[in-house]
Amino acid sequence: MKIHEIRALSTEAIEAKLNDTKEELMKFRFQLSSGELSDFTRLRQTRRIIARLTSVLNERLRNPESEVINE
Repeated sequence: MKIHEIRALSTEAIEAKLNDTKEELMKFRFQLSSGELSDFTRLRQTRRIIARLTSVLNERLRNPESEVINE
């Protein structure tokens, strides 16, 4: 998920996506510890998506007028 795609989402959608992505990261960590994870790049990609989501969410919390909703 690219940063411009995240910025196009509403704040509620970003929060929901952040929760889903954190759950996905937790599943990947369990798979890694049990030896079932074969694609290690998914861990890195998921962490980066979480960072992007968190960054945009914090931008919006600091400046509520910057929220963009495409309808």
